[in-house]
Amino acid sequence: MSSGTLVICGHGMVAQRLLEHLCEGGHPFSRVVVLGAESEPAYNRVLLSSVLAGDATLDQLRLRDDAWFDANGVERYYGDPVTTIDRTYQQIITAAGRELAYDTLVLATGARPAPLGIPGDDLEGVLTFRDLRDTHQLIELSQRHGRAVVIGGGFLGLEAAEGLRCRGMAVTVLHRNPHLLNRQLDTTGSKLLAASLMQRGLSIRTGVRPCALLGKRRVRAVQLDDSNLVSTDLVITAAGITPNAGLAITAGLDCGRGIRVSRQLRTSDPAIFALGECCEIDGQTFGLVDPGYEQARVLAQVLKGSDQGAVFRSTTQPTRLKISGIPIFSCGQTRPDENTESIVWQDHGQNRYCRLLLRDGRLVGSVLFGETRDGPWYAEQIHKGNDLTPWRATLAFGRDYCEQAA
Repeated sequence: MSSGTLVICGHGMVAQRLLEHLCEGGHPFSRVVVLGAESEPAYNRVLLSSVLAGDATLDQLRLRDDAWFDANGVERYYGDPVTTIDRTYQQIITAAGRELAYDTLVLATGARPAPLGIPGDDLEGVLTFRDLRDTHQLIELSQRHGRAVVIGGGFLGLEAAEGLRCRGMAVTVLHRNPHLLNRQLDTTGSKLLAASLMQRGLSIRTGVRPCALLGKRRVRAVQLDDSNLVSTDLVITAAGITPNAGLAITAGLDCGRGIRVSRQLRTSDPAIFALGECCEIDGQTFGLVDPGYEQARVLAQVLKGSDQGAVFRSTTQPTRLKISGIPIFSCGQTRPDENTESIVWQDHGQNRYCRLLLRDGRLVGSVLFGETRDGPWYAEQIHKGNDLTPWRATLAFGRDYCEQAA
């Protein structure tokens, strides 16, 4: 039986993954419409840093060609963001005045860079790195300027810094936490990452905060909270994100930092769902693509009716990253406490590192640096909660060693 019209607001990587899951084996909707605020269809944002560095082309970013959308009957509109949700009449209105009725609405509006909120953050030369337009602008500016400061030592900030370094710029990374990627890595892993990036030519300063950006019209320096100045031609802000929940707030949906949804991704309106960076589940928001992909899988099952018991669980969602070609994996708890014991393995010559955290003989966390092929297996063990005491002596060496020792 037809379920009417499905409208998806936003067409990023997570929305595209939702469409792909929906179209596998057919879906119950008579019409599927996706609207993107950007002028391009969904593309691989993870590769933007490779485009910035000159290691990938724009053609490599495209996730699906027009033929895929046509074959699956997906209507799409780009460069015309949704501005209004009329919940009474169940329709959306776009910036250009287009009106579309919906039976089911999915919000995949993503997030925007968090503002610095310091004097001078509106000067020329203060930029972000989130989309294709930002990438084009940074490539163009890197040809005319020699110095850049990246504020934020998370994944996006480090990738922007390495990309600009590959373009020939002298780049300084500022991070307020004492350790890079402090949410994904433990202290040792963070130090190994910082050392590797500095060997490549990046300047990294941790444990410092910018308190002002200086310049008359264009940014010329960053003033730090330790009274030092860092001269620069460009500043790229990558100090966190803010969920794009404004559309939902105006529509009267329940929102916190993001759009509040259940573990089946349903908002306070039963006809409206949300997923990805714009949503909030039990007070948690999501800035990486892997949790969004899992949300897309769950939501597709709910919308298709194939598994009404499907729920999103974020407790053991793994983080798989490549920072400038360096593979990193983490899952579960990343830092030890008084109730955990650590198994640590390190190869100094190959710059590889592994920390496993156990509680009562069960794996509760893993951090891998430099070699991550056993990461999914560790994530599986965390999820299952098996007693790994019989494998304790070989656990740090991965699945093959453990299975041979069994």
